[in-house]
Amino acid sequence: MPEIQLQASVPVDMAGARLDQVAAQVFADYSRERLKDWIKDGRLTVNGHPGKPKDRVFGGEELLLAAELSVETTALGEDIALNIIYEDEYLLVVDKPAGLVVHPGAGNPGGTLMNALLHHCPDLELLPRAGIVHRIDKDTTGLLVVAKTLPAHTDLVAQLSEKSVYREYEAVVVGMMTAGGTVNEPIERHPVDRVRMAVVEGGKPAVTHYRVLERFRGHTHVRVQLETGRTHQIRVHMLHISHPLVGDPVYGGRMRLPKGASQALIKYVPRFPRQALHARRLGLVHPVTGGAMSWESPLPADMVELLGVLRADMAE
Repeated sequence: MPEIQLQASVPVDMAGARLDQVAAQVFADYSRERLKDWIKDGRLTVNGHPGKPKDRVFGGEELLLAAELSVETTALGEDIALNIIYEDEYLLVVDKPAGLVVHPGAGNPGGTLMNALLHHCPDLELLPRAGIVHRIDKDTTGLLVVAKTLPAHTDLVAQLSEKSVYREYEAVVVGMMTAGGTVNEPIERHPVDRVRMAVVEGGKPAVTHYRVLERFRGHTHVRVQLETGRTHQIRVHMLHISHPLVGDPVYGGRMRLPKGASQALIKYVPRFPRQALHARRLGLVHPVTGGAMSWESPLPADMVELLGVLRADMAE
């Protein structure tokens, strides 16, 4: 397994701080939780002696980190095609198709994005969740960033936590929106239906900004920007403002079609096979170079066709 050998001195101005706090500052490439584990395991020592995460330092002590990375997942690599739009030695960005689950789970033990990534880059087994730092739903398409090293993983997780990663989606929703806006409503597991998420008082903070791109007779094409990344956030927030996503099997509700809809619309829209949601743009700071990076994924063919049907209906 890859070994880590690092030394550092405790800054004098950190006298009185906890050992795990100091370690997180001087060994910033690694998360505080991982460093706490290494302290407990005796992998991170103080002046040659083991310590505890809550031990207080005096300043000037010598810290030695001697650890090795271990396998973090039992998932196996599978030869599944990946649409990789960027890759270097620290990260990669993949354009996920509809139907591909991100992580293995009870109903999907294999055939996931994680399995594909482990086949493409076997060393990802040494990272939490094989380097996947955020997710999109099975039937949502678009961009995901994956870390390829532990320091890159730590940095990207921090960027997501600080809300500095730019994530922009496009969606087609039911109903005619008059203008854009912001939904700032907490999200939590539905109190009765545990498969669903819902706006719940006391839930986790969730903020979604949306802007109208194009209006149709009974639908709206919108651009959505996330501040937070709660499970099903866009789908739940759009339902909350009475504009569920077209094709959403969980939150879509009863299909509503405009009066006098064309035969093409009547035939196509109710049969749209998934939620009409695409992760269009992704922006972040490179975890090693510090440079700003961004990527864009064109709308997938099914959403292009959906918009075409809606435009044709407007013309009739």
